[in-house]
Amino acid sequence: MSVWTFVKLLAAAAVCAVVAFTGMFAYHVAVRPLGGVFESLIPNPTVVLGTQPDTDFAKMVDAAEMPDIDPGEKTFQKAHELIALGQLAEARDKLTTIVNIFPTSSAAPIARHIVGEMNLDEIFSTDHAAGKQTHLVKRGDSFLGIATRYKTSLDLIMHLNGLQELKNLQPGDELIVMPLEFRLLIEPQRKALSLWDGGRFICEYPIRHLAATGKLANQRTTILSKSGQPAGRRIKPKAKSDKPGRSDGAGKSDKLDKSDKSDKSDGSDKSDGSDGSDKSDRSDGSDGSGSKVPLFLGKTIQLAKLALQIRAYVPEDAGSRGILLSPPDLEELFLLTRVGNIVEIRNTNR
Repeated sequence: MSVWTFVKLLAAAAVCAVVAFTGMFAYHVAVRPLGGVFESLIPNPTVVLGTQPDTDFAKMVDAAEMPDIDPGEKTFQKAHELIALGQLAEARDKLTTIVNIFPTSSAAPIARHIVGEMNLDEIFSTDHAAGKQTHLVKRGDSFLGIATRYKTSLDLIMHLNGLQELKNLQPGDELIVMPLEFRLLIEPQRKALSLWDGGRFICEYPIRHLAATGKLANQRTTILSKSGQPAGRRIKPKAKSDKPGRSDGAGKSDKLDKSDKSDKSDGSDKSDGSDGSDKSDRSDGSDGSGSKVPLFLGKTIQLAKLALQIRAYVPEDAGSRGILLSPPDLEELFLLTRVGNIVEIRNTNR
């Protein structure tokens, strides 16, 4: 046999050995471990796990950090970036997504606050025309008649038009009016009261104190009345004149003004809505005996079907029944609501 023939046989044997080893290696991996050299190359997983104590394996699993992804938080971060870039409309869309889609997110409370501030800035701004109309005053028009026609309140008419008092209207005057069709949503478990325009979130107010007879069941009702409480007795505003007797009981030209002095006019315009026949209700705040008494001790929103009021929180009132808001929040709510607005009470499951 020649040398060349021997080399060929040797090469053929090597190829056969490689093919055989490859086949056995594949069998070891895919079918059944073969042990020996193959196990040293690729150990059997069951053997590896079996050599580790269960306690060590448990620690390894516990030590693995699983990321807790909050989509609302990620959306809020994106909204924050957009605000920094001055893209407020896009940022509000992101924040509104958190409010509507991720209400339980850790970012939801601050998102509701920011969106609420943006919405209220537009509502109270005369430069923002969305939702507002211009009424051209005609002969025979009255403030109360205009408020009734447009389903709004005298308070909001005063605020939008920069009026300190409801003085006489003149034909040709223009008034900015805005219909108030907001829905109030009261969530006792969250202790929150929010305003909605259909399915659109407007703003939210924290409830400082809530107490009712029994549990508040899920239900729908309306605002029955709005009133002030001058000189210790409750009155409803009168509709027979256009004096600053507010048809909705508010009477603040500024949405967060807490001073009663701005509600006063001359002696013929009673800030409590009286016709002047009761001498104890004077525009100068006196009771006839020389002592000063506050013209407005409080404002209340009475709910229909329920013996329950929405009013301002004061520490002395903490144990009484009602839905109590901070005084500035109540002032703002007065501007944004009218008699007849829908009120929904909803208990959420946590």
